[in-house]
Amino acid sequence: MIRVLLADDHALVRTGFRVILESEDDIQVVGEASDGRQAVDLAGRLAPDVVLMDVEMPGVDGLAATREITAAHGPAVLILTTFDRDDYLFAALQAGASGFLLKNGTPEALTEAVRVVAGGDALLAPQITRRVIEAFATVDLHRAEKARVTELTPREHEVFVLLARGCTNAEIAEALRLGETTVKTHVSRVLMKIGARDRTQAVVLAYELGVVRPGSS
Repeated sequence: MIRVLLADDHALVRTGFRVILESEDDIQVVGEASDGRQAVDLAGRLAPDVVLMDVEMPGVDGLAATREITAAHGPAVLILTTFDRDDYLFAALQAGASGFLLKNGTPEALTEAVRVVAGGDALLAPQITRRVIEAFATVDLHRAEKARVTELTPREHEVFVLLARGCTNAEIAEALRLGETTVKTHVSRVLMKIGARDRTQAVVLAYELGVVRPGSS
C-alpha cells in the first residue's frame, strides 16, 4: 500500500485528489495539509511514502516545504501545480522533488506518477522534459562535476547514459543483458558517485555535463 500525504491550500482540490487516489487498490491517503508548514510536520509524523505538493500555498510554500522534507531524508515529493512555469520547475528540481506534474493532467497520469516516485524513480510531465533538456544542454561543464562522472566504472557509465535517456531498470537490464537486481545496484552506485538524489537530478546532470545530448538515441 502506497501512503500519500496531500498538501494543497484548497480543500476542494484535496478532496478531488483523495477521490482519485483512493479509487486505486494500492494507494491510501493518510493525511491532508493546507500549507507548507503543516505538510512538513505531517510528513514527519505520518511517514507517508509520497507527498503530493502544491507550489503556491500561504506561509511556507510548497518549494520551501519540499526542501525541508528532502533535507530530512523524508518521503518522495511529487509537485503538482496549475502553473506551467520554468522557475517553478527548476526550483522544484533543485529542492529535491522526485516529480513534477501539471494539474491539467489525467487521473491515470496522477496515479501512475504516485506509483513511479513511490518506487524510487523520478518523473516529469512529457511537456516539461524537453524544457529541462534544452535548459541544461548548453551549460558549461564544471571540473568538480566532470570529476564525479570520471569516477564511474565503464559499466556504471553505460547505466548512467541509459538512465539519462529515460530507461527503466527493466529496459536497462534488457539493453545490457543484466539482471534487474544488478541494475538496481549499479543505479544506486551511479547516483551516489555523481551526487544525485534521484533519477531526475541524474538526468539533469547528464545533460548539463554533455553525457547525453538532445536528440541522441
